[in-house]
Amino acid sequence: MSRVSQGPIGFVYVAATARGGRKMGVRQAASERALADQLRRDRLVLMRTWRLPKWFAVERKLKLKDQAALNDQLAQLLSRGVPLVEALEVAASVVTPGTAPIIDRMREQVASGSSFSDACDKAGTFDEVTVAVYRSAERTGDMAGSCHQLAETIRRRLAVAGKAATLMVYPAIVMTISILVSVVMLIFIMPRVLGSLIEQNIEIPFYSRIVLWMGIFLKDNGMILLGVLAGLIVVSVLLRKQLLVVILRFARKAPLVGNVMLAQELARFFSVMAAMTRSGVPLTDALGVSVRAIGNPKLRGQLVTLRTRLIEGGMLRLLIDEVDSLPLATRKLLIAAEKSGDLENVFDALSKDLADEADKRSERALAALEPMLIIMMFFMIGSLVLAMMVPMLTAASQIE
Repeated sequence: MSRVSQGPIGFVYVAATARGGRKMGVRQAASERALADQLRRDRLVLMRTWRLPKWFAVERKLKLKDQAALNDQLAQLLSRGVPLVEALEVAASVVTPGTAPIIDRMREQVASGSSFSDACDKAGTFDEVTVAVYRSAERTGDMAGSCHQLAETIRRRLAVAGKAATLMVYPAIVMTISILVSVVMLIFIMPRVLGSLIEQNIEIPFYSRIVLWMGIFLKDNGMILLGVLAGLIVVSVLLRKQLLVVILRFARKAPLVGNVMLAQELARFFSVMAAMTRSGVPLTDALGVSVRAIGNPKLRGQLVTLRTRLIEGGMLRLLIDEVDSLPLATRKLLIAAEKSGDLENVFDALSKDLADEADKRSERALAALEPMLIIMMFFMIGSLVLAMMVPMLTAASQIE
């Protein structure tokens, strides 16, 4: 049995090009042989290598776009009878060059006798839901169908994630610009203008005095405040997982973002259910895996209870109606599908409909956020402008 590399190795290499030239570069691979395979796909012939220290080799993650390309390629090749090892060799050429070594290591593990799901699990770049779908497909022998379903699911996730990112990034950019403009006005403009009016013995309102004090305080203690801000950034990076949990918990309760997140989670839930039931996995086992795609605590708890009572002998059509976190139309559709025995197609249809619904909700949420952001910008910047303009108008009237 061949030795399988457990992590990437950094290499400095010299390779010959097709035109007889020389090319030097840095790449990561599981071994020197794997590096030669990578370069051969790029029409390069490896001539010499130098191994870099272990700390240089940083494990890259397989992004969703690469996962979609991988599953698409596997679905096409496996459905035509191509062996899995050869399909993985081809799939390594359709992902980005930086993540190709991950596929190469998975191929080596499969060639040495490991199952594909175990190779994906050891790679550490696939979530537990995806690995569970692969494992179920291996039991049922429908790996091609499961890969096709996963590719469709990932494309829907990417589409919704793009909208969700816009929904989150757009307000963050607007608020950051507003804060920077406000800080510049407080530090450089307000002290100069209001200080000049005070020197001329012109009475300024109490609110303007507070703004002037804030500007002077920021200017005199700028380095201290920058240090505090840098410390907060470091703490945020170190505690990013805990902060992410808090942010997600808050986002799920937010009126606009929460609906988008719920639709996105449900779209993935039903997509995984469709993939697993299509592979012949029992409904209770499919629920046990698919429920991991749900982050909403209430909905997840109700689905876990449904699965438990289903194992105990409950009727699905009665149990579904008790999951009141699901939309009423979704529950009625599932009940009708259970009666007709068409759950697999309904799961797939619901995943598509909910992905479209998440897209629509994100657009509506973004449209609703725009006027709110304008109001907040006016509150932050407009209040500073008023604090400066009111005493200036007062001074002008006194001069007249």
